[in-house]
Amino acid sequence: MLAQIDRAIGGLAFALAILAGVVLVIVTVLTCVSITGRAFVFAGLGPVPGDVELVQMAIAFAVTGCLPWCQWKRGHVTVDIFLGRFGRRFNAFVDVIANLMMTAVAVVIAWRVGAGMVSKMDSSFALETTFILGLPVWWGYAGVLACACIFALVCFWTVIRSIREVAGGEAIAP
Repeated sequence: MLAQIDRAIGGLAFALAILAGVVLVIVTVLTCVSITGRAFVFAGLGPVPGDVELVQMAIAFAVTGCLPWCQWKRGHVTVDIFLGRFGRRFNAFVDVIANLMMTAVAVVIAWRVGAGMVSKMDSSFALETTFILGLPVWWGYAGVLACACIFALVCFWTVIRSIREVAGGEAIAP
């Protein structure tokens, strides 16, 4: 059962990272097309309308979308100079603490992005939209919120994984 959950959560993190990478490629192409259009204004071309708005939303999604995979693969920065002198169980215990702290951070990120999204959706005045394309700003928040919630889920599961490593004494490969 735990192995199936491991695979499912790891697969979700991987799929989100792939999607984030695809979004980055699209942003790169969009930026190149827009810059080329600016360079050839004399030929009747021009920049892509709303390119900056699209890039802002897409980059926020892509960065947040890569966080779960980084956490899953233990890719965050660690200080091995000190920890290398201790055994595997001690390092696993330190991982439990670090993963608990990362889970707390991920939950706070998801909470605040959710609060930001709700405030952008608040129609007490008017729905906030982007300047050129008129896209609702909360759409960008919604994408980041989905990624932040998956990040929190992955962080929570890495706590469980680390606890299992402390109990079993063996590293569980992500």
